[in-house]
Amino acid sequence: MIGPPGRSFCFRQSAWLSWYLRPMPASRRFPPPWSVEELKESFVIKDATGQALAYLYFEDEPQRQMSMKRLSRDEARRIAANIAKLPKLLKGKITP
Repeated sequence: MIGPPGRSFCFRQSAWLSWYLRPMPASRRFPPPWSVEELKESFVIKDATGQALAYLYFEDEPQRQMSMKRLSRDEARRIAANIAKLPKLLKGKITP
């Protein structure tokens, strides 16, 4: 028996699992290069088509930063820059 204890693994579950684990089609990938754009209170990482991939919110005022538990502008900028480097890093074109 395959599956969670006390439950049999039926064909429907098997079909769903194979659909869920299928390879992602190339049209759904996020084409490089990725870029970072600064907005009023955040940095947004976008792929080559302009699709937003991630938002990193920051706060400039230290009191508000601590109470809202947000990153500083510099922390958010550095993280955004590193996220934007991921496609090149994963292809082995740059070293960390």
